[in-house]
Amino acid sequence: VQLVESGGGLVQAGGSLGLSCAVSGLAFREQSMAWFRQAPDKEREFVGATTSSGATTSYVDSVKGRFTISRDNAKNTVYLQMNSLKAEDTAVYYCAASPRARYVSSNPANYNYWGQGTQVTVSS
Repeated sequence: VQLVESGGGLVQAGGSLGLSCAVSGLAFREQSMAWFRQAPDKEREFVGATTSSGATTSYVDSVKGRFTISRDNAKNTVYLQMNSLKAEDTAVYYCAASPRARYVSSNPANYNYWGQGTQVTVSS
């Protein structure tokens, strides 16, 4: 099983960045998918999640209206579009997969597989 994030980088505050997570070795369309992030010296934080069909999404309050999760089940890929970025969005971003296909969860314990992470740095 592999989850490979890409798209991270350095962006100015107010800018946009799009992350991708390509999944292999899993029945992708049977997984709910989530994005988490971890800033230095902070605990891993839930960003958002989507059900296996993409019909339902959930976000942490701090990113609502700015971040959008989508998925392409034909490409085994989940995306995180981040707009109006702030310095406090700086973190390593991880995608994660859960077999609880019809549920979105903010609990990292519900996710069985994780990517290696991609760094997002927002300069103020």
